[in-house]
Amino acid sequence: MKRTVITPRTLRGFADVMPSAGRRRRQLLEVLEEVYTSFGFEPIQTPAVEYAEILKGKGGTESDKQMFEFEDKGGRRVALRFDLTVPLARFVAQHESELTFPFRAYNIGYVWRGDRPQRGRYREFLQSDADIIGVSGITADAEILTIIATALGRMDIGPFTIRLNNRKILNGVLTRLELQDRVPPVLRALDKVDKIGPAAVADELAGAGVTAAAAQDLLALIGSVQASNEATLSHVGASVKGSAEGETGVAEVREVIELVSAALGAPAPIRFDPSIVRGLDYYTGMVFEAVHDEAPGAGSISGGGRYDDLASVYTTSRLPGVGVSIGVSRILSVLDGLGRLSDLPRDRTLVVLTQDLGSDRPELMRLAAAIRGAGPFDVELYPAAVKHATQMKYGDARGARFLLTLDADGTMSVKDMESGERASAAPAGVPALLSKLAGGA
Repeated sequence: MKRTVITPRTLRGFADVMPSAGRRRRQLLEVLEEVYTSFGFEPIQTPAVEYAEILKGKGGTESDKQMFEFEDKGGRRVALRFDLTVPLARFVAQHESELTFPFRAYNIGYVWRGDRPQRGRYREFLQSDADIIGVSGITADAEILTIIATALGRMDIGPFTIRLNNRKILNGVLTRLELQDRVPPVLRALDKVDKIGPAAVADELAGAGVTAAAAQDLLALIGSVQASNEATLSHVGASVKGSAEGETGVAEVREVIELVSAALGAPAPIRFDPSIVRGLDYYTGMVFEAVHDEAPGAGSISGGGRYDDLASVYTTSRLPGVGVSIGVSRILSVLDGLGRLSDLPRDRTLVVLTQDLGSDRPELMRLAAAIRGAGPFDVELYPAAVKHATQMKYGDARGARFLLTLDADGTMSVKDMESGERASAAPAGVPALLSKLAGGA
């Protein structure tokens, strides 16, 4: 009977992770966990699937449209999470009595959105979130921004800028324009200015019942970035003068930039940008996005803000929060586009042990374990007794620094693939020899 061969393929908007991207991803995640931990954050995890009612209506109509929602085998309406923030709000409300507040948590996991796939924008992507729940002080906002600057700097991905705004500024302007009853559709329209341009945003605003004059006022505000943060703050401050909420927003932006600069010991890589709106409905204060300076068209590599009312749909307790989401998949896509995905040097030395038909396999296994315990060595034992040339070629392709062969006389031959030099030693002396050849590693 002829066997049917299924064509191997992935769904549109979903992608495999190749080894080069996997190594880079591991390095990014190690940096993130180290930074989060240094700021006192604890690791948590939430399920990929939630009851649909937990997620629906929390991010706005766009998020609801993009949600992967279905009925499970128990007849329940469930959905894949579209971000990590809404599940966090549910988590905190559900486990409130078990947590210590202010609660600092980080969560790393995949999320799903039925968005239109394009370069750097997937339907399944890896995010890394850090949030502070239970306080509304400006220092919490500043700490979140400091985390972004610290983490992205240590990732060694290249120059970046954090674009910062405050929803209170936008609310102040909307109140002045008597549009406070249309905040969600107006903000969703303004959030698209980088994607569809001012003219298309003006059309969308008109569809939301905004007059042409008011639309021009809003577009002028979000396009008012000046040569310096202080100049932009002064300009926007004049636009919101008389609005207590708007003036508070300007003051908060000014103070948070000062605090982050103090934490970093240098001017913060922050640019006050009134065009940053963030389309999700749950933001109430500070909002921000980080972009890679060499790939601004790739979209944001990080984003977040303050959400003081999100948990209120799950509990009567007041649990204000502020957080950041760092797009690991987006960063990998940016690095790939810049040709820098595979330029990560190994932080450990790879050793490949060969074998032939007469090899003492137990001795090889013992030696591999001894080398792993002797220092920063990763050790592979080639799994089959094939031609030695094949094993040599494999070691070279894997980027091995050392290739080891157990000779017939019981000594171990060591080839340094970097210099081409050879050395030998008794098996017991091999770990010390490798450390010496690797420069005391």
